Amino acid sequence: MKAGDGEGADDRGSADRRSPAATGVLMRRFRFALMAFGLWLAQASGVMALPSSMIEPLAGDDAEARSAALATIVASGDPRVARVIEALGDGRLHFENGAGVLVEDGKAIRVDTGAAVAMPKGEAIVANNRLRSEIDAALSGLKLLDPDAKVRLAAAKALAESAELAQRAAITAALAKAEPALQVFLTVALARIDLADEDPAKRLAAVRAFVGSDDPQIRSVLAERRKEESDAGVKRAIDETLAGIAARMERSEWIGRVLTGISLGSVLLLAALGLAITYGVMGVINMAHGELLMVGAYATYFTQGFFRAWLPQWVDWYVVAAIPVAFISAGLVGLVIERTVIRFLYGRALETLLATFGVSLLLSQAARTLFGAQNVELSNPSWMSGGLEITSTLVLPWNRIAIVGFSIAVLAVVAFLLVRTRLGLHVRAVTQNRRMASCIGVPTGRTDALAFGLGSGIAGLGGVALSQFSNVGPDMGQAYIVDSFMVVVLGGVGQLAGTVIASFGLGVVSKFLEGWAGAVIAKILVLVFIIIFIQRRPQGMFALKGRQADA
Repeated sequence: MKAGDGEGADDRGSADRRSPAATGVLMRRFRFALMAFGLWLAQASGVMALPSSMIEPLAGDDAEARSAALATIVASGDPRVARVIEALGDGRLHFENGAGVLVEDGKAIRVDTGAAVAMPKGEAIVANNRLRSEIDAALSGLKLLDPDAKVRLAAAKALAESAELAQRAAITAALAKAEPALQVFLTVALARIDLADEDPAKRLAAVRAFVGSDDPQIRSVLAERRKEESDAGVKRAIDETLAGIAARMERSEWIGRVLTGISLGSVLLLAALGLAITYGVMGVINMAHGELLMVGAYATYFTQGFFRAWLPQWVDWYVVAAIPVAFISAGLVGLVIERTVIRFLYGRALETLLATFGVSLLLSQAARTLFGAQNVELSNPSWMSGGLEITSTLVLPWNRIAIVGFSIAVLAVVAFLLVRTRLGLHVRAVTQNRRMASCIGVPTGRTDALAFGLGSGIAGLGGVALSQFSNVGPDMGQAYIVDSFMVVVLGGVGQLAGTVIASFGLGVVSKFLEGWAGAVIAKILVLVFIIIFIQRRPQGMFALKGRQADA
């Protein structure tokens, strides 16, 4: 024998020794691919057979045969696959008398026919660690395809926290057709698997796949991996990716604060718009204005109850019906307050303040008597549930978007009334110079009553908006009365444009200050700013024009 021949024989022998391991790896990958394919077949509604011939290899000693049998069961598409696999993992699957038997809730059932049989006498099929890993992979994939969205979401979240290599095929298959809510978690799950790969090139590819991400979960996974990473190139890539994610998250946070500030500003606008009219026309500091918000919120609650009792098929539209109900209810309450209390106290600011404070206590107590001291339940309509996903870290709720749109619509109607109608002309005349308006025939008393009713009705509309995201109770209006006065004073008494700018400005500034110093300190800082501003410019951002303003 030649030396070269001996060396060649040794090489061939070495190759032969490696081939079983390589073949095993290929077979395992094939089985996982078969499982992933089978998971999609499992969605079929038709009942397929799980014959005993599929179960029998699981009871044997051949590890490869057992793994292949599990893959075949998953690929069968039978609706009972999940139950059988769970039983195998829990030690409740038997193979006796040539048939697979499933023990469930104290009863024994044949896997192939579904018929009840006697309890098996022998031991259950034992799953070793390798088979358990494959069982977990199969169950994870089946749960990702469950008809129940909550089950799918829970499975995706669990995988995002503890995904393993054996589950990669199932995750990849599910990711291809998963809804957006699941894709985030499944992507994180794949990142966990690939970042733990022994090959630095695969880890580097996994890191670079998240260069454009702004997901905080990806950030956490990468930061966790950074502590264990040994390869310098992968570390550098992780650092660069983390820096990019941090920058994008910061931008999203700023955008989120602006959007939530606009949302808060729209609520302040609805709360202050009516006060701007009444305070501007009559100079009345109405301490019961917050309770008029409460009247509108309880009118919304009453409308919801009416729809639930008499029009359940239209209950999603109770909010639309509540708009005129709340406006009329709060407007009538405002007219009663003006005709019975305020009209006798014009020109006596301190007495008006004390009287309206007493009215606010009276209205709060009336609400406690009628509806109870506890907050009442109001539910968002289905079309206002959920939110608009702007980024993975920023979701703007639909109810907030609806409130912003509603406040803009109310503002447009109020602007039209004040600019294009006879009532608006009288209101503007009385606001600028009451004596002169009276001299030229403007009915100032009637204008006062109508303006107060209009301002109260607008406060009722504010209550409709508040009811969709805030607690509705007897004391809800007290949280907004101070903010409403701050908006009116800052914007300028009787100035619609000033009220709008002050509302949205205070809303955005407050949200930025809350992120920096907390809610309580933010409110104190806003109040200090307004006090300093009013000291410098008592008339507010927009001053009144007319003889009264010049006097």
